[in-house]
Amino acid sequence: MEAVGQLTGGLAHDFNNLLTGISGALELLQIRVSQGRYKDVERYISTAQGAANRAAALTHRLLAFSRRQTLDPKATDVNRLVESMTDLINARDAMPDGGKLKIETANRTLDGVEAFSFEMRAGDYVCLSVADTGTGMSDEVVHRAFDPFYTTKPLGQGTGLGLSMIYGFAKQSGGQVRISSTLGSGTTIHLFLPRHSEQEKTVDSSAVFSSAPRAGVGETVLVVDDEPSVRMLITEVFAELGYTAVEAADGASALQVLRSDTRIDLLVTDVGLPGGMNGRQLADYGRTARPTLKILFITGYAEKAAMGMDGLDRGMAILTKPFAMDGLAARIKELILR
Repeated sequence: MEAVGQLTGGLAHDFNNLLTGISGALELLQIRVSQGRYKDVERYISTAQGAANRAAALTHRLLAFSRRQTLDPKATDVNRLVESMTDLINARDAMPDGGKLKIETANRTLDGVEAFSFEMRAGDYVCLSVADTGTGMSDEVVHRAFDPFYTTKPLGQGTGLGLSMIYGFAKQSGGQVRISSTLGSGTTIHLFLPRHSEQEKTVDSSAVFSSAPRAGVGETVLVVDDEPSVRMLITEVFAELGYTAVEAADGASALQVLRSDTRIDLLVTDVGLPGGMNGRQLADYGRTARPTLKILFITGYAEKAAMGMDGLDRGMAILTKPFAMDGLAARIKELILR
């Protein structure tokens, strides 16, 4: 119960801060628009978006810890990634009186003996190391560092999920995390991840929406979600792309549409729906009645098991909430051009 209390207290603190940023920015935005003063509109929008993105990152960490968030492996330029995250490295917090922070990346090839000692498979890895000359950790703290909910920070300043999440990500990816620390002398953390020869793919998000295919004459999408605001946003995106949108709040209502003669070219459905029929069951019926129907699942969970399925069939895709509108447009493009 102490662990649960610490977790919920930390989450309530974090989410209250984020919600204040979102609701406050939107309130000021409404006031300025009603006053016809548009000078600060962009700033308020950026503030709300930034807070929303941080809230999304927090929920993703919780899902990762609960194993409800599957990994989406992508080739990554580790050096570029590190350079973009220097402001986020909290090893500086362990050096209140100053010190030296060293970040290293290296390719490592582990043979059978060395890999066995790390509890990993032999092979090629990328090793990311972060070393500080700060306060260090006691043996007890090192031993418990990866325990969920364990944190040395005051209540409300940490949930204890950070290192636990990293450990889970690394292990789930076939990698490993190791800590070496001496109290009073500093700490070094080594993160091992499988090495790939692919090049990192960069996407110009500003061009994604404008490049998404526009609808042909009469093309119609069925949008199924029990949250009205989500349905509204998705419908607006499809309207921008020229589609006619039909909305449904549950599986039963959507089923009536699929049973009708209404033209439906794409089904966009939440996985978790009220009324006893989930999104995958709805999609299965849709494919039975309309074999060429393309389907986009949207879900708060990215785990395949959340949909009770072994994998996505051809002409299906999945998008995790919360998502940016250009991300939705990109996934639509991917589906339509298959």
